[in-house]
Amino acid sequence: MEWLAVLPFIVVIIFAIWTKQVVPSLFLGVLTAGYLSEPHWLNGLTETLKFVIESLTDPNNLKIIIFLYLFSALVGVMKMSGGIKGFVKTASNIVKGKKSAIFMTWASALGTFSAPSFRIVTIAPVMKAMRKKMKMTKKELGFIIETTASPLIVLIPVATAFVGYMTSVIELSIHSSDIQEDAYSLFLNSIPFNFFAFAMLATGVYFAFFHNTEKPVEVNEDKSQHDDWVDCHPAVAKDLPAKPLNLILPLISIIFSTFFFMYMLGIESGSRGLEVLLEANVLDAMVLGLLFTIVWLFLLLLKDFKIKTIMQNFIDGGNDMMNVIVLLTLVWALSVGSEALNFADIVSSSLSWIPPSLVGGLLFVVGCGLSYFIGSSWGTWGILMPVGVSLAQVSGTDLAFVIGAVFASGTFGAFASPLSDDTNTTSGILDLNPMQYAKFKLKPALIAAGVAAVLFFVVPFVFNL
Repeated sequence: MEWLAVLPFIVVIIFAIWTKQVVPSLFLGVLTAGYLSEPHWLNGLTETLKFVIESLTDPNNLKIIIFLYLFSALVGVMKMSGGIKGFVKTASNIVKGKKSAIFMTWASALGTFSAPSFRIVTIAPVMKAMRKKMKMTKKELGFIIETTASPLIVLIPVATAFVGYMTSVIELSIHSSDIQEDAYSLFLNSIPFNFFAFAMLATGVYFAFFHNTEKPVEVNEDKSQHDDWVDCHPAVAKDLPAKPLNLILPLISIIFSTFFFMYMLGIESGSRGLEVLLEANVLDAMVLGLLFTIVWLFLLLLKDFKIKTIMQNFIDGGNDMMNVIVLLTLVWALSVGSEALNFADIVSSSLSWIPPSLVGGLLFVVGCGLSYFIGSSWGTWGILMPVGVSLAQVSGTDLAFVIGAVFASGTFGAFASPLSDDTNTTSGILDLNPMQYAKFKLKPALIAAGVAAVLFFVVPFVFNL
C-alpha cells in the first residue's frame, strides 16, 4: 500500500503522454494525491484544494508568479511600443551576410536571454529577412536560432524566466526529502552537469560556422514573401512603430538593476566582498530589478502613448503567462501532495538497490522520453525532480549531478519535441510545418542526447560522484 504514494506521478506521466497536455495531467495527479490522502468523496476534494492553496501561500512561489507575470507584461509593453519591431528592423538593415547574421544571432543573446520564446521572437524575423543572402533553408535557420534558445538559457544563472522556477523546483524537492541545503547554490552547482545543453550548443556552433552545404529555396514556399518579416508575428505587426531603444534599454536596465539589487541585498544581509552576490536573495533582486524597469519605462512612454493603452498591453502581456502560472501552481501542489503521502521516504526505501553510478543516466534517459512526448521542460522538471532528489539522497549520488541530469532531460524536450513552445514559435515565424521541422531537428538532438547520456553514465565512475 505504501507504493500508492507513487500513483499521482504515474497518473501524470501516463495522461501527459496520452493527451499531450501537461496542465490537465498535473491536475489529475494532484486530485489523485488528494484522494489518496483523504479517501472520501468530499474530503478528497478538500485536500486537493488544500494542496493548491498551500502551494500559493508560499512566499517564494508568490515571488516567482509575480516575476513571471511582470516579465511577460513588460514584454507586452515593449511589443506595443515598437521595441521588438525596431530591433528586428535595425538588425535586418545592419546584417549583410551569413557570417554577420550568425554572429548577430549569438551576440544578441547578451540582451535577449530572458526567455526562449522572447529570443526566438526577436531573432527569427531577422534571420527570415536575411535568408536569401545566407543561402540556407528555413529549417537550417530555425535550428541555428533554437540552439541559442533553451540550451543556452538554462545555463544562465540570473535574470531569466527560468531561474526562479528551476530554483523553486529544487527547493520543493529538497524540502520534501528533508535536505538542508541552499536551492540556488545547488542550481549553480548543477549547471556544469547539464551535458545536453552544452552538447547542443556545440552542435549549433558547428552547424553555424562549419556546415557549408547550400540548398535551394523550398519549392513549396511563396518566393514573393519569403524575405518579408513584417507581420510574421504579432510582435512585428505592420501597424506597430519601430523603436529599438524600447527593447534595448529595458533589457539593459533589467540586467544591471538585478545585479545592483543583488549587491544591496547582500550588503543588508551583512556579507562583504564576493560573498555579497552569493548571499543575496536572487529572486528578490530579480523582482525588484523588474519593478524598477517597469516604473521608468511607463514614465518614458507616457509622452507617446495613453496610459490606458499602456495598461491594456501590460495586462494582456501578463495574461499570456497565465498558462505557465497554472502549470507551476499544479507542480507545486503535486509536490505538497507527494510530501503528505511521504513520497520521498517511500522512493528512498524502495529504490535503494539502484547503483549510485546509474542514477543520473537513468533519470536523463527517462526524462528525455517524457519531455519529448509532453513537449514541456518545466513539466518534466516538476515531475522528475522530486524523484531525482530522493534517489540521490538514498544512493549517495552527488545531488548537483542528479539535478543537472533532470534539467538536461527537460532541455532535450524543449528543443526536440514537436509539441514544445520553441518548436511551434519558430515554425510559426518561419512558415514551417512543426512536425517536419521537429523531424529535421531530431537527428542532431539525438546525437547530442547520446553524448550526454554517455557522460551521465561515465562521469560518476571517473569522478566518484
